[in-house]
Amino acid sequence: MALRGIRGATTVAANTKEDIWQAARLLMTKLMSSNQLNSDQVGAAIFSSTEDLTAAFPTTGVRQLPTFSHIPLFDTREPAIDHSLPKCIRVLLLVDIDASQRNINHIYLGGAKDLRPDLMGN
Repeated sequence: MALRGIRGATTVAANTKEDIWQAARLLMTKLMSSNQLNSDQVGAAIFSSTEDLTAAFPTTGVRQLPTFSHIPLFDTREPAIDHSLPKCIRVLLLVDIDASQRNINHIYLGGAKDLRPDLMGN
């Protein structure tokens, strides 16, 4: 096994607690399933959100998943950059996995699909 980074991002429709939590849970669930991971392989997850998302921490939503209570999760704010994607949640997942870095499945949902087209289709 090797330590690998897996990226993902999504957008939310509205700055509400439920929208933020639901988007973060869906993103994490898809990252885990598409890379055939279990929670014991996850070392940590670092979430960022744009400055227009203030209603909730994305990690609070992820903590609601059954096997994520013991995993270190961290929230941070993205810098305010002109013309950046609004209402966006990003994650860097650090995992132990046998796959090579080029065989990792990065997940981009909603309006975030266009952020990294070079990583899509793995």
